Amino acid sequence: MFKHSQLESVKAWLTNPAHAAMPLHARIQRAVRQLILDCALGPGKPLPASRALAKSLGVSRDTIEAAYAQLHAEGFIERRVGSGSFVAEMTRFAPRTRDAPLRNQAPKLSRRGNIMFRSGGVREALTPRPFAPGVPDTRGFPLTLWERLERQVLKEVGTQALQHGDPQGAEQLRRAIADYVNLERGAHATADRVLVLTSSQQAMMLCANMLLDPGDRIYIEDPAYYGARGAFDAAGLESVPIPVDRQGVMVEPILDDPHRARAIFLTPSHQFPTGATLALDRRLALIEWAARYRAWIIEDDYDSEFHYAGKPTACIQGLDSHDRTIYIGTFTKSLFPGLRIGYVVLPPQLVKPMTVARTLLDGHTASIAQLTLARFMEGGHFGGHVRTMRGIYAQRLDVLTGLVRKHLADFVEPHAPIGGLQMPCVLTCDISERLAIDAARRVGVELLGLSALNVSGDGKAGFLMGFAAYTPAELEVAVKKLANALQTALLQESR
Repeated sequence: MFKHSQLESVKAWLTNPAHAAMPLHARIQRAVRQLILDCALGPGKPLPASRALAKSLGVSRDTIEAAYAQLHAEGFIERRVGSGSFVAEMTRFAPRTRDAPLRNQAPKLSRRGNIMFRSGGVREALTPRPFAPGVPDTRGFPLTLWERLERQVLKEVGTQALQHGDPQGAEQLRRAIADYVNLERGAHATADRVLVLTSSQQAMMLCANMLLDPGDRIYIEDPAYYGARGAFDAAGLESVPIPVDRQGVMVEPILDDPHRARAIFLTPSHQFPTGATLALDRRLALIEWAARYRAWIIEDDYDSEFHYAGKPTACIQGLDSHDRTIYIGTFTKSLFPGLRIGYVVLPPQLVKPMTVARTLLDGHTASIAQLTLARFMEGGHFGGHVRTMRGIYAQRLDVLTGLVRKHLADFVEPHAPIGGLQMPCVLTCDISERLAIDAARRVGVELLGLSALNVSGDGKAGFLMGFAAYTPAELEVAVKKLANALQTALLQESR
């Protein structure tokens, strides 16, 4: 018979809510197995008779027999006719110590693993709260239309859509993407130069690992998108910060640098987070720099669809006749984050290497979503949706700007952008950025601090306020909550 402590251990498995989904015999089998693995039951030790254990646990004998049968099938016990059940001799190889489980100890990661872990990753809220930046309004998405197009795809393609897909991406979608970026962004793209991925983040990881070696230098804007910086740090690159002004990244430090980097990462349409647009003369200067020194331009055009003043500037890729620009786009901002489709337009010589490399990451992008998106674009629905949302977002930006000037004038100075999904605000009061963000979070408001986005560490304190996903009424409620929270924090700071 089991000792009292052993029997109590089995009973604990039966009553633990975490095991409620398991049938009774499985819970008993797992409990006995754990006793064996923990060396509480050594090799050759007898197990209680099924009838006796059933009575002790208040279950049927058949339940115990089923548990013992599974333990026997897995090799943990031996069953001897007329003698009973015994812990198998082969369990002598089980660990003899009762040390704390390894899961409670800090793992020994690689240098790259430590860098990735310490970066904190790119974390997005499952249910975003005002003013989480970079979030589109999914409530306005034409879901019924999308479902109809998806049914059409499944009806026409059938079970073929359930098979492995082309690692480069479905040809229909690559063709639609090429047509779109050529028309709307002034790109120079063809379907065979497009690589469909799951996200722009995956594109940046590919560029970091395929184009540069650990220790290589890469120029990045300062301030910069945290996801890009994390990707480059994880690849072991040396990120060299280049200041940004109202005309985008400054090119003089790049052109005058005697050490030169092998690549530059840019968000030229709407610089993240300042919202500045890179001036044409600087674009041309960087194209010539890349061509002269055989460097790469990594152009992240993450939310160029949403431009609220004048016409958007053509992308760098369309101006680059030397094929040194990798153009990154995504549908996360223009449609919805759950779609998980991004893309790159590559120089011809990079298409095959990049396609092979992505097969080592995730094989290919989901076929049904790709084919549905292709049909959505081909039918003109993508363009129509973007135009609708552009008008809505422009109105929400105006509303937020007015609310900030009305209710937060004593705390921040807003810098209304000409595009994008978020507005930067610089703190003008005697309150730290960290305190402001913490105070906002306590009242259900999310802010992304500006200073952490500055690589050099000398950026202005402030935060980003996302506006696209929130109605004017929601924006007003959140701004008032923020104003009260900052007022309380300011009083605490002054004491």
